[in-house]
Formats: sequence, C-alpha cells, structure tokens
Amino acid sequence: MNPAELQKKLIAAARANPPGDGVPYAFEKRVMALLAARTLNTNPVLWVRGLWRAAVSCLAIALMLGAWAFFNPTTTANAGDLSQNFENTLLAAVDQNAQTQ
Repeated sequence: MNPAELQKKLIAAARANPPGDGVPYAFEKRVMALLAARTLNTNPVLWVRGLWRAAVSCLAIALMLGAWAFFNPTTTANAGDLSQNFENTLLAAVDQNAQTQ
C-alpha cells in the first residue's frame, strides 16, 4: 500500500472520530511522527537472511550425502562396464532387427 495514501486514510478516520477525554495530550502527533519515521522493509536484508539459511541447509545436506557416498560399501558383483551396458542397451533394437531379416 502507498504510504501517502495510508496517511490520508488514517487522517480521515481520525477526523471522523473526535478524540475523547482519555486520549493523552499530543498523542496523534506522536503517532504521526512514528509513522513518518518508519521505513518500509524493501531492503534485501530479509532475503539475505533467508538465502544464508538455505545455503547452510544445502551445505549440510551435501555433506551428509557425500559422507553416505564415501562410507557406503559398494557391491562389485553387479558393477559392469557402464559404457558396454549403455551400448548394448542402445543397440538391442538394431540387433533384433538384424536377426529377423
């Protein structure tokens, strides 16, 4: 919301309701001074905090997965040559067509 528009609406609402006897002296001036002094949170501080928290959590996940990959015992029984397995899979359809002809 536009701060100038908000200020106009607040002033209009205040003028519509006159202050009672229980309102301290110059209360409206103190409220308006606080509203004028308040800055909008458009700065990137909130984004930076969130991104640092995300970076820390991503680093923790990467370290846990790296430790798991390092300490996980690999089985060598099914560990074939990946390039040969890939080539055999790709050429399986060609081999089937060659056998039927």
